[in-house]
Amino acid sequence: MALLTDINLYKAAKYSLSFLWIFTGATSIFFNPEVGYEILSKSKMTGLFADIAVYGGGVLDIALGLWLLTRIKIKLCCLFQISLIVFYTLLLTLIDGSFWLHPFGPITKNIPILILIFIVMVNENKIA
Repeated sequence: MALLTDINLYKAAKYSLSFLWIFTGATSIFFNPEVGYEILSKSKMTGLFADIAVYGGGVLDIALGLWLLTRIKIKLCCLFQISLIVFYTLLLTLIDGSFWLHPFGPITKNIPILILIFIVMVNENKIA
């Protein structure tokens, strides 16, 4: 009996991406918003705009994670995820390019995440 079927791998990819988005959004809002404020302060963004960026970004991340759990327009959801990751990557690169060399890889992890999103996107109608 095959434990790792295509459908199981597809579901694992969707659920792991959903977890990633929901957890990072919740972390940004509830557990450690200070990190977001610290990063944004390097670009001189403070006050209301920083609040909108930190909390709005967190809500957006959670919404993407929840959207992935639905069966509604998953390809569009994947395109939105890819666009947001590219935007976040460019923004972080402009704010502090040293994130590329950070030992925990906050930006370099985006590369395998993008591949995982692409795999979900191209397999949505084949497996789901």
